[in-house]
Amino acid sequence: MKELDWALIPILNSQFSILMRGLVIKNTGSWYTVRTEDGRDIESKIKGNFRLKDIKSTNPVAVGDRVVIDINKEGTAFITEIEERKNYIIRRASNLSKQAHIIAANLDQAMLIVTVNYPITTTIFIDRFLATAEAYRVPVKLVFNKIDRYNNEDQRALEYLIELYTSIGYPCSTLCARTEEGLDALKTDLKDKITLLSGHSGVGKSTIINKLVPGVNLRTGDISEYHNKGMHTTTFSEMIPLPEGGYLIDTPGIKGFGTIEMADAEISHYFRELFEYSEECRFNNCTHRHEPGCAVIQAVNDGLISESRYKSYLSILDDRMESKYREEF
Repeated sequence: MKELDWALIPILNSQFSILMRGLVIKNTGSWYTVRTEDGRDIESKIKGNFRLKDIKSTNPVAVGDRVVIDINKEGTAFITEIEERKNYIIRRASNLSKQAHIIAANLDQAMLIVTVNYPITTTIFIDRFLATAEAYRVPVKLVFNKIDRYNNEDQRALEYLIELYTSIGYPCSTLCARTEEGLDALKTDLKDKITLLSGHSGVGKSTIINKLVPGVNLRTGDISEYHNKGMHTTTFSEMIPLPEGGYLIDTPGIKGFGTIEMADAEISHYFRELFEYSEECRFNNCTHRHEPGCAVIQAVNDGLISESRYKSYLSILDDRMESKYREEF
C-alpha cells in the first residue's frame, strides 16, 4: 500500500475523471459506498488489478478503510488506492478456504455483544474473538445484553464471566437494550470513537443500534426456539454515524469465529494470562499441552488460569493442527 500525498487530492487526471479521498462506510458485495471528504456518498468498485499484497482476503477493501477513488462522469467510481491501516480484524472466510474475510479496519475499539442465554454465547467463541482482536491490536469491551431475561442460574453464569474477563483485563458492562438499562453508560463508551459491534445473530445488536440511533430502523430478528440461536438480519457491514459523535460498524451476525494467520507458537501470546505464565516454562517453544515444566499447565491446575480459557487455547491449536474450521461454537 503506497504512501499518498493527500495535498494533491482532488485533482483532475488526463481522462477528466476526479480523484478524491474518502471513507468506506458500506460494503454490499461487489460495491462499496465511499463517503468523500465533501460529504458525498459514491458507489464504487475495486479495479480488477487491485489486490492487497500482505493478506489473502475475500474482500481487499473493508468498511472503515480510507481510500482514493477515481470518479467517472456517470457518478460512480473505482477504488484506486488504500491508505495504510492502523489495525483491522478478520475471520476465516465462510467458504472454508484458507482465505480471510476482513470484518472492519481502522478501529478505536470493538464491542462484543454477549448473551449468557437467548441465545447462548460460548466462552470458546468469546475467547476466539478476543485472541483475534489481540493479534490485530484492537481493544475489546464485552457487553452482556438481555440481563432482564436471566434466571438464577443465568445470573450466576453472568457474574462468573464478568469476574473472569475483568480479571484478565477486559472491561465488561451489562445492558438491557429493550428497557434501555445501561444504555447511557454505553453511549459514553462509544462517543467520538469508531467501534465495531459484533456477536452472534440474535444477541441484540440491531436493537442496540436502533436505541442509539433514532430513525435508523434496522430490522431485528427472532430467536429460534428450537435451537436457541439467532436468525441473521444484517446482510452487509455498514458504518453508522452516532448522534453524539463517532461511528458504529454493524456486521452480520457471526456463527463461528475461525482463527487464521496465527503461527502455532504465537497463539498463546494472544491469551494474556497464558502469555504471562509462559515466560516461566522450562522450554522456550512450549506448546502448553504436555511438556514437562510447563508453567501454564501448572497455573491451570492451581486455578490461576481458568479451564475455559485453556480449553479455548487448545481448540485453536487443534484447528491449526487438523487444518479445519469449526463452524459452530
